Amino acid sequence: MTSLALILGCAGPTLSPEETAFFRETRPWGFILFKRNIVSPEQVRALTDALRETVGRADAPVLIDQEGGRVQRMGPPHWPAYPSGRRYLSAGGLEAGPTLARLGARLMAHDLAAAGITVDCAPVLDVPVPGASDVIGDRAYGTDPETVAVFGRAVAEGLLAGGVLPVIKHMPGHGRATADSHLALPVVEAAREELEARDFRPFRALRDLPLAMSAHVVFSAIDPDGPATTSARVIAEVVRGTIGFDGLLMTDDLSMKALSGSFRDRTRAAFRAGCDVALHCNGERAEMEGVAAAAPALAGTALRRAEAALAHLNRAAAPGFDVAEARARLEAGLAAA
Repeated sequence: MTSLALILGCAGPTLSPEETAFFRETRPWGFILFKRNIVSPEQVRALTDALRETVGRADAPVLIDQEGGRVQRMGPPHWPAYPSGRRYLSAGGLEAGPTLARLGARLMAHDLAAAGITVDCAPVLDVPVPGASDVIGDRAYGTDPETVAVFGRAVAEGLLAGGVLPVIKHMPGHGRATADSHLALPVVEAAREELEARDFRPFRALRDLPLAMSAHVVFSAIDPDGPATTSARVIAEVVRGTIGFDGLLMTDDLSMKALSGSFRDRTRAAFRAGCDVALHCNGERAEMEGVAAAAPALAGTALRRAEAALAHLNRAAAPGFDVAEARARLEAGLAAA
């Protein structure tokens, strides 16, 4: 049976009967979890199983934002606290840092896969500039595109090695934004040449990866009338053109305040612009109904991209990974700084 081109959240640590019925009827392609959904390893595994049961697909992706640092939905006491992206650079520099980042991501993948989570919304490929909003800040692996690309690649490799798909974000770049798109619509005035030389480069370097998330950011030099998420020009000329990304492009959360209009309008605008899948995170039923009413079936090129992404999943992670030894190595590497 066909899925809708949607990724949806749920309200709490278990599904209500109403949520179960809604997901069975709506049949989203995937789901996303937040801290409100996380209690214990056993509970998260039961929740991911229950979510997949509602759509009747064992391979339905379940996503989470598990970057480390400020953005970590699963943490102590049941899971380790992981460092921010920038910490790997400060701990190991350009020589040892990527190895530490890969190791940290491999360990996160171990935690996620054990809980039934198959997609991590990382790595962050944004390149911050002085004066930008701190919404990215130390989530960025560095402050130049080459460093960000190297560390982003290491994180993606670590996740994939542990059977978890990475999502590169926020395409084509949130690092220059002076506003937090959770709260307001950022407008970037930089010239296109400057954007191509800096902001877009890490995404181009990792364009072979299967999943990406859009940025709710206006790039005035390309399209002054709307953010990348709802801009056909940005998606065609930059995401699919300059960057050369042919994987599945999901929106950032459609409930963020950077966007305006009804949820039906936001969803329609994102799909008209060329996004493949709509993401709605907060689990509020009325909003989800609006998004679902405007979302198309997952078909055609979007379906091809979705199937190609899931084909990257390594269901049986490579044998011989010693979790305790890897954690000790990561802690030693971080402490050495």
